[in-house]
Amino acid sequence: MVRYCSTCVMPDTKPDLSFDEKGVCDACLSAAAKKTINWQEREAEFKKLVERFKRKDSSNYDCIIPVSGGKDSHYQAYIARKSGLNPLLVHFEPTMRTELGLKNLENIRRFGDMLELKKNPNVYKKMVIEGFRRVGDNEWPNHIGIFTFPIRVAVAYKIPLIIWGENSQLEYGGPKASRMKNTLDRRWLEEFGGLLGLRVEDMVGVEGISEQDLIPYQYPTDEELQVAGITGVFLGYYKKWDARSQTELMQKNGFSIKEDGLVEGTYTNYENLDEATVGVHDYLKFVKFGFGRATDHACLDIRNGRMAREEGVALVKKYDGKLPKISIADFLAYSSMSRKEFDSVMDSFTDKAIFMTDEHGSPLRDNDGNLIKKYQDYSIFTQSAAQS
Repeated sequence: MVRYCSTCVMPDTKPDLSFDEKGVCDACLSAAAKKTINWQEREAEFKKLVERFKRKDSSNYDCIIPVSGGKDSHYQAYIARKSGLNPLLVHFEPTMRTELGLKNLENIRRFGDMLELKKNPNVYKKMVIEGFRRVGDNEWPNHIGIFTFPIRVAVAYKIPLIIWGENSQLEYGGPKASRMKNTLDRRWLEEFGGLLGLRVEDMVGVEGISEQDLIPYQYPTDEELQVAGITGVFLGYYKKWDARSQTELMQKNGFSIKEDGLVEGTYTNYENLDEATVGVHDYLKFVKFGFGRATDHACLDIRNGRMAREEGVALVKKYDGKLPKISIADFLAYSSMSRKEFDSVMDSFTDKAIFMTDEHGSPLRDNDGNLIKKYQDYSIFTQSAAQS
């Protein structure tokens, strides 16, 4: 039986999630703890950080901001510039950039110069397909590149400060030690950065991929990091992270949301705007763990006091886990994979303890092609979680 948090709508199938004796998940406990943090003291800490790394001359940039062009990186770059830092924006090219993504990427340059890695498309595509087949993540090389390339640039350009966004383990749930961290290092990347058990070197030999092809995806050595004095911090440690209010602020600074409808798989229109196939990634999370992007968003809105739990349940029931037909079509066009093979890979990662199957063990779907959960009585959320 799937157990759910008694405060939000997150199931216990989420990796690394834990509940207290009252059935409250650690992400909700973290959200409550954030209300007790002295954010003025954190602001003072951030000012000291700025003073420490701001250069006295104009010989180099003050910091690096890894950017996708989305709402979060807009906010990171905005805060850096507002705080008096001169940032170098570093961008790792996504799998299939959307027109809206390009528009937002151009807009973010108002906050600083930008360096973009235009990846080798042939090597990258091989890694996309291999990641999809082996660990059920078509965005595997993207998740590696967005964390490794900015750090490689920091070492090469001798820019010691990197300002990341929120700590996902704090906002979405995870081990206490990782939730309370204010820095992003190699250990955090290896545990939470999306490797999923694969190592970059595992890609050597895949369809002829060489070690040289993988240079952008290799994390610098400890010696290189030490010599360069690299410090990577989570801005969410210093600023109370709230995606919706930050999105509204960034819209006033040129950030564009999706005006022609909602993002596939959720009820919002402000996230996952830059990449056309990310819906496949989100759907893979749903087939593996029984929750998707709508659950993530509902949980955040509940924790931030924007909706009651009952409303969150209704939104999850309406939007979560719906087949992302547009993203699938884009992924098939990008990968040249057949729909038969795509479905076979999806089925291989579908958790049969969560979803209904036929007598042969194949996942059952409704008339729209959506998987059917075994546990659909959302009224038992609180009761089942309390048994944790």
